[in-house]
Amino acid sequence: MTTSPLLPNHLGGQWVTGTGAGTPLFDPVLGTELARVSSAGLDLAAGFNFAREQGGAALRALSYVERAGLLGAIVKVLQANRDAYYEIATANCGTTTKDSAVDIDGGIFTLGYYAKQGEALGSAHALLDGERIRMGKDPVFQTQHMLTPTRGVALFINAFNFPSWGLWEKAAPALLSGVPVIVKPATATAWLTQRMVKDVIDAGILPPGALSVVCGSSAGLMDQLQPFDVVSFTGSAETARIIRSHPAVAERSVRCNIEADSLNSALLDPAATPESEAFGLLVSEVVREMTVKAGQKCTAIRRVFVPRALYDAVAQAIGAKLAKTSVGNPRNEAVRMGSLVSQEQKASVLEGIAKLRAEAEVLFDGSSAALVDADASVAACVAPVLLGSREPAKAKLLHAMEVFGPVATLMAYDSVEQAYELIRRGEGSLVCSVYSADPTFIAAAALELGSAHGRVHAISPDVAASQSGHGNVMPMSLHGGPGRAGGGEELGGLRALGFYHRRSAVQASSAALDVLGASAVAMKL
Repeated sequence: MTTSPLLPNHLGGQWVTGTGAGTPLFDPVLGTELARVSSAGLDLAAGFNFAREQGGAALRALSYVERAGLLGAIVKVLQANRDAYYEIATANCGTTTKDSAVDIDGGIFTLGYYAKQGEALGSAHALLDGERIRMGKDPVFQTQHMLTPTRGVALFINAFNFPSWGLWEKAAPALLSGVPVIVKPATATAWLTQRMVKDVIDAGILPPGALSVVCGSSAGLMDQLQPFDVVSFTGSAETARIIRSHPAVAERSVRCNIEADSLNSALLDPAATPESEAFGLLVSEVVREMTVKAGQKCTAIRRVFVPRALYDAVAQAIGAKLAKTSVGNPRNEAVRMGSLVSQEQKASVLEGIAKLRAEAEVLFDGSSAALVDADASVAACVAPVLLGSREPAKAKLLHAMEVFGPVATLMAYDSVEQAYELIRRGEGSLVCSVYSADPTFIAAAALELGSAHGRVHAISPDVAASQSGHGNVMPMSLHGGPGRAGGGEELGGLRALGFYHRRSAVQASSAALDVLGASAVAMKL
């Protein structure tokens, strides 16, 4: 049997292939081997030093507007190669064209957004944080807080579900800040990340060392981190605990951003009726979140809270829509939902469903329908499953365990106060969506739920046609969440630059601060 070629890594300003047989990447629908990856034998220490010393210095020598120009040039390269990215996503991620767009076009859009934001920062090389403050009675001596780019590297350890967007939503603000990037994509779907990085490197847009990619094992990566580096991780809570306890973070105080498991919720206004528009909006959004990318989104709806009187009606409405969802080979135009990314993920989802069923009833199970143009014994496909609990206050696992696939649980509540309490049992989530025609209810819900979520997404009839979607992460809004969600923050417009800058106070004469201000731009992050 002939093995696939190893995808080269880019580190230390050059392409280098790892040693050994490598780890195979598969088509999750057809089961065929696509490529292999290996990080064995790489000189990680030299690669990280090259990025810090060469890539970092070259990026910091540029102004924000010049770095924004680099992002704009990257956008053009990625747009020119979109067709190839869609082919890779279909083959390696098992996603339909529509679902691939969420990842591919979403990443390109985010880069374009930060290119425009960076233009507004002009020729500055640092950011002023707030106004000057007098240090005493005499106004000649004052303090000015400022943010300067950290003199280290940004290590991204990314999840398997967004090989494009997961890279660019982090890399855009990092590169705009003047910080070189080393990305370690999840192995199962590393091909798309590697190809995008290759296209950008081949185009000669960035200075050597500004962008690197390491595919395969993550062994040794955290060991390379030094005090002024930063690390951003998206993935499981178990891996997050390992990262937080690593000496780089625990002893060397490397700045760390975590986005982990999250039990996101949807809440229907108790004033809703089966005929109300809010009812229909919730049903449609839940179905979309269960099926887009086969439910493999960190922001997907996992718990759906509805008034007890509407429990059966909502279950029937969601089930009716899910019954129309065809599952199978994403190359077939009749397929609306593709596969999970791997057989390992399929096994994990099926195991998770079995565990949740100990506390929930099955309201809809699409597994009885045949797969479209796919062999069920080979394809990593799992049909949508809607579970339900009429007594969620008595449940424990339903509020603690996320099944990362096309699975959600409907939950009945008796009062909105109870709904708030049950939602907070998730112990912190990335997003909660609220469905209501009443602005007063929406505002009250936002105040109640804001502290437990990174984002409150309110869908009312007046924004039904323009709202961006419960699970869509837009670059101008915060992405992250407290507690179980990891406690991190990403995006949020120019707020994202704060992670890649260091804040310091300059205490000096007003004359010196005038000179300092000439090379910086006022910006509170």
